[in-house]
Amino acid sequence: MLFNSIDFMIFFPVVVGVYFLIPRRARYLWLLLSSYYFYMSWNPEYALLIAGSTLATYASGRLLARLQKAPARPKTSPYKKWVVAVCLAVNLGILVFFKYSDFILNNFNHMLSVLGVARIQRKFDILLPVGISFYTFQALGYTIDVYRGTVEAEKNLFRYALFVSFFPQLVAGPIERSGNLIAQLNHVEDIRLWDYERITGGAVLMLWGLFQKMVIADRAAVFVNTAYNGYWHYGSIELILATVLFALQIYCDFASYSLIAVGAARIMGIRLMENFNTPYFARSIREFWRRWHISLSSWFRDYLYIPLGGSRCSKLRYYGNLMITFLVSGLWHGASWNFVVWGGLHGVYQVIGDRLEPVKRQMEKRFSVNRDCFSYKLGQVLVTFALVNFSWVFFRAVSLKEAVSILGRITTKWNLWVLSDQSLYRLGLDVTEVHILAISLLTLFIVDWVKYKTGKTIDLVLREQVLWFRWLALFALLFGIIIYGMYGPAYSAAAFIYFQF
Repeated sequence: MLFNSIDFMIFFPVVVGVYFLIPRRARYLWLLLSSYYFYMSWNPEYALLIAGSTLATYASGRLLARLQKAPARPKTSPYKKWVVAVCLAVNLGILVFFKYSDFILNNFNHMLSVLGVARIQRKFDILLPVGISFYTFQALGYTIDVYRGTVEAEKNLFRYALFVSFFPQLVAGPIERSGNLIAQLNHVEDIRLWDYERITGGAVLMLWGLFQKMVIADRAAVFVNTAYNGYWHYGSIELILATVLFALQIYCDFASYSLIAVGAARIMGIRLMENFNTPYFARSIREFWRRWHISLSSWFRDYLYIPLGGSRCSKLRYYGNLMITFLVSGLWHGASWNFVVWGGLHGVYQVIGDRLEPVKRQMEKRFSVNRDCFSYKLGQVLVTFALVNFSWVFFRAVSLKEAVSILGRITTKWNLWVLSDQSLYRLGLDVTEVHILAISLLTLFIVDWVKYKTGKTIDLVLREQVLWFRWLALFALLFGIIIYGMYGPAYSAAAFIYFQF
């Protein structure tokens, strides 16, 4: 069930209506049933996996709680570690089987072919369950938090099951922390039926998310898919434009899902964490990752990077920790070497940036560079954006070989004449569609710029405006989605990109 589908437009109001009309004590049970229905709408068998992950991590949490309360507490430490280890092994084992078994088998067969040994034949195809990477990490984060003692183990199995399966953020995040979400789910019966600011704020976020998805991301995808799917027909200009548009497409696509999830949860009185914060205004790769996919990057920071030693160690080990974290992050995104390279590039960027920092400081001091001036900051933003775009080529390409081929054409097949001969309008978008995309991107830039300068999301900004401007903006968003959204009989609604991860 996609957020940008008629099914969800019917499903969500029904869920919210019943949620506020039934007895308060039954609210969490209704949300749990709704969440499982939402997830099973893709494939009913998926429910067995999420239920299995839920039971394993719930049992681990309860067992850890008992061990922590044991009289001889210091002696229970090895048992606690074993509980966490088994829980990690079970959940990551399921994730590896469904997501990485083909990747492992293909690479193993490649090694066998090099050695001249017969390849292993696959007996059956494995279908990747939607959202498995997201809810697995969320559940494992809970187990580790209980082990560390930062949260108490949840006693109510059904409330915990709702934490793992809460439908707004189930399929593509944000990956919530147990300390935030479980605490709220334990008090859903206290949420008021009517709160004007809460409901209108959530609705604004959902509208803005739908605008980003249906007007910007899905429209940009037409150009990107045309260029990348037939890259051998195109030269540098088309592929550079396609890469830049992909950067905007994936941002609007993924940020829109998070915005709709946050908005839907807020209407029901639950606050989810922010997942994107104007990432393309970042002035360094490190800052980019503090603004991009915040829930995942902070998850890797807290549960992988810091346990490895973080930066409180030797330089060599610090760089190793960085590279391990980003390589694993790349592999999390997809079972392919191009994703590993994508993640590795972001690690390399940060290692090189750290090594060059003293040299950069000396050069700035020598030439009396004003680090606070607009041009300096703009240069940092443009360099960061260029580096991120270079890495996006590996992310968007279907294989490492294809990514290298695309980069080869970008650097060797210069065709500046396409900027004036109107051939760019033959890549899926005509003149009118290009103008719609340009205006919608300008709108995105203004909204993100305001947020970057004020720190306020669009719902908070509109709340501060006079009534006529607020309603004008809302109607503009609504009619923009209805009139210029990518849908209809001749259009197949595009799933959110991160569903595949």
